[in-house]
Amino acid sequence: MRYLIIIILLLLGGQQLSAQFNTNRFGNMGGGGGTSKMQKDSGHHQEELDTLTLSYRYLGEPYDYTIDSSIVDFSTQFLKVPGSYMTTGNSGGAARNLIFTPLMKAGFDAGFHAYDIYGNTHAGARFFSTTRPYTEMQYLVGSKQEQILGVSHTQNRTNRFNFFFDYRKVNAPGYYKSQTTSHDTYRVTARYQSKNKRANSYLDFFYNNLKGGENGGIRNDSFLHKSEYSNRRTIPVNLGNDNTSSYNFFTTSIPVKSQYQQAGLLFMQQYDWGRGKTIHINDTTDYYKYDPIFRIQYTFNFQSDNYQFMDNNPDTAFYPLHYNIPIRPQDSTLFAQHKWKLLSNDLSLIQFPMPGNQGHFINLGARFESWQGNFLDADINFSNLALHGEYRNKTRNQLWDFSAKGEFYVAGQNIGDYNVSGMLRRHVNDLLGDIKLSASNVNREPSYVYKYFNSNRTTWYNSSLAKENITQLQFAADNKKLSYHLAVNYFLFTNYTYMQDYYHSAQDKSLFNLLQVVFTKKIRIAPFSWYLDVAFQQVQGGGPLNVPAFWTRNQFAFEKRLYTNLNLVTGLEIRYNTSYYADDYSPLMGQWVYQKNTKISYVAPDIAAFAHFRIKSFNAFVRAENLNTLFANSNMAAPLYPYNNFDFRLGIRWWFIN
Repeated sequence: MRYLIIIILLLLGGQQLSAQFNTNRFGNMGGGGGTSKMQKDSGHHQEELDTLTLSYRYLGEPYDYTIDSSIVDFSTQFLKVPGSYMTTGNSGGAARNLIFTPLMKAGFDAGFHAYDIYGNTHAGARFFSTTRPYTEMQYLVGSKQEQILGVSHTQNRTNRFNFFFDYRKVNAPGYYKSQTTSHDTYRVTARYQSKNKRANSYLDFFYNNLKGGENGGIRNDSFLHKSEYSNRRTIPVNLGNDNTSSYNFFTTSIPVKSQYQQAGLLFMQQYDWGRGKTIHINDTTDYYKYDPIFRIQYTFNFQSDNYQFMDNNPDTAFYPLHYNIPIRPQDSTLFAQHKWKLLSNDLSLIQFPMPGNQGHFINLGARFESWQGNFLDADINFSNLALHGEYRNKTRNQLWDFSAKGEFYVAGQNIGDYNVSGMLRRHVNDLLGDIKLSASNVNREPSYVYKYFNSNRTTWYNSSLAKENITQLQFAADNKKLSYHLAVNYFLFTNYTYMQDYYHSAQDKSLFNLLQVVFTKKIRIAPFSWYLDVAFQQVQGGGPLNVPAFWTRNQFAFEKRLYTNLNLVTGLEIRYNTSYYADDYSPLMGQWVYQKNTKISYVAPDIAAFAHFRIKSFNAFVRAENLNTLFANSNMAAPLYPYNNFDFRLGIRWWFIN
């Protein structure tokens, strides 16, 4: 609690102002188009002291976004993990989406994705524009010393330069032995535009240090029913049973762990040719409007990934049984490591057929990649040449949005890989909302970990894998007026690659498919609200893919504004999925394992009681989770991986305009 007291004192010492997020956009975002306020603008037109105009974009997207200040969805808005994800039992543990999402990315992939949801990527980089400096702080304290700390800040130093900083710490010892997690993630983005709006620069740097304790699951799920193991830390586990973890918020020792260290540096430089003119608003305000017609774009990308597994005191039963690695009592560390470095250069030519509409463009380019892999007993170097193109047309009236793009690897290690996709979106009207049709097909080399894995005890190879082919067809409907979203996905798989046991990969050569229907809806009968999330999934053709047929999350809430500034949402959250053969988990390789021996089913739905409220710029999340464990045993996330017991969490989110 001392960390909570310190942070509250720091926050109280700052300047608290109410942040009003609106949809006004800065014209100088998104690479040169639109309008921007000139230096001679007077203070008469400045924003009010207690308001903020803040928006951001992702690279390559013509859309603007605003900060989400709602307080309903604790999982997405505070934990940064969607509610449909499961973990190996502890906050920050190895995770996967129960609503199956295949990797549809052409080109090289190392294959370590068990901790992806907690880390930063270039695809998630946000480039802001704001009228005033904006700071946000988050802190959470939970049972068993769980703590989460987050700090972010963005400001425009001038009308032409903005930077953004974000830091996040997740630390959770957990309820069971050897499952401590400790994640540190950093991000810095910056955007600069020249005075004449011809040149635009974007910089993104991130660093992820993700450390997850691995216990291999409990030794027998019957221990959950015995009173002598009411303290879950006394239950024997498969890994780290005799080790002692030292816990500290900033320095945590984890004897058996997976550690993923990922760093990325991306720099994009654009130069435009087009038309510019000064628009006179009144006696004190002028706007300079610049519409690009043709653009040259260069992107430099450097990435360094280090994937490790370490066990300082290997278990003499677990490794021989699951990995065929003999372990003697006196044996020391079992260690595995894959290091990868990427250096890529991309040159693109972009044309805007309709001046003033940056959502309408043609992009043609080429990218050269140089890869270097370092293992415990070998090294590898290779390169790739990829050609890519995109046609995008988001009409000015916002009614139509069409996209067609492709990427083809024409030379190098991944020659023959490709990814093609098309999308058509139509805004019907305010009552019927948006309708989208999309299709994509990817042909790709299986992830490298399926072909080669190296540790200090043994090495595994599989040289028989062919290229995977995955097709996705989607119909989606989004309706803000009626508060629902529907997505119907149909996947086709050929040469689907999977883990058939803890260290052997395999491919299913047959064609099989997956039908997936995902629906979200808000039902409002004031002052009560029902937030419904539901998914239906069905595999046809006998492929090696296990998914729950039915998953749902329901939030039943009393939702009302009380007094002048108090926004309150309080109620119950219930999650449930039907029984299925849940994937097992291979800690040494960091992979989910297909299995047909153990079916897991919910004893009772996961139940949480919550009270979320916002007072101006202060948000609080008070939650009592896993209430079902007060009258039933914990549900299983995967074979031998039970979820936590009753858990109390208190989280705060506070933003400031400086």
